[in-house]
Amino acid sequence: MKLALISARPTIANKTKNIQTMENYIKKTKADFYIFGEYFLTGDRCKDEFRDLAEPLNGPSIQYLKKIAKNKQCYIIFGMPTKDSKVDGLIYNTSVLIHPNGTVNAYKKWFLPTAGPFEEKIFFDQGEELPIFSTTFGKIGLLICYDLNFPEIAKALTLQGAELLICISASPSITQRYFETLLPARALENTVFVAFVNLAGNQEDLIYWAGSQVYDPLGNLIIKAPYFKESIITCDIHLKQLEVARARRPVLRDIRPEIYQDLYQFSRFHTKKEFKE
Repeated sequence: MKLALISARPTIANKTKNIQTMENYIKKTKADFYIFGEYFLTGDRCKDEFRDLAEPLNGPSIQYLKKIAKNKQCYIIFGMPTKDSKVDGLIYNTSVLIHPNGTVNAYKKWFLPTAGPFEEKIFFDQGEELPIFSTTFGKIGLLICYDLNFPEIAKALTLQGAELLICISASPSITQRYFETLLPARALENTVFVAFVNLAGNQEDLIYWAGSQVYDPLGNLIIKAPYFKESIITCDIHLKQLEVARARRPVLRDIRPEIYQDLYQFSRFHTKKEFKE
């Protein structure tokens, strides 16, 4: 399967222009998957405007992009704010997957950073589901930016059968070193392919470091885009490598499920276990 990773700068609050940018990049090269960054449909730093810019999954922006996916016979992945299908006023930071046959899948971001320059909990509700999605090439799991800091998310997706994890991001320069530490770790600890696509350029007060990249199931870097520069890079990944990697590093075989029950107890109650001599 051939991935096209697009490190680009969306225009704040201009969905029409950002869709045109996506279409122009998709026309530039041939690939099976075209992947854009977090918030790409609307741009980042929209704050209260996110509520007005949000759309349902059958909204006009996705309808237009479905036509592109059908005509190009490709998958498109990008970030946008979406409306809750049942409760008015709730919106989510969402990674959308559009299939060439018109199917639309979505992952709603679990972990919303609200510290320093980040204010996501002010505007968005947290996701509750961890789905994986079947494509003609294999099974993929989606993550969004800060999710990468929580290894349980990547593990949950892998244990459900994900062969490729795709993390879209709006990571500014102040967090670059964290992401470049976490990406190979998530690949190796799950023996899974990991693709990361970041924004480029600036959005008001933040500068995004671009640097989209892909890792193999043993944590080896396959390809990396230039830093602080708009670009499109492509790479082929071969899912048959998973079997070899998992024979060499059988971390999925050696998981001990009881630790997850213990983690719940430790996290839920924050109590220290007493030991008697």
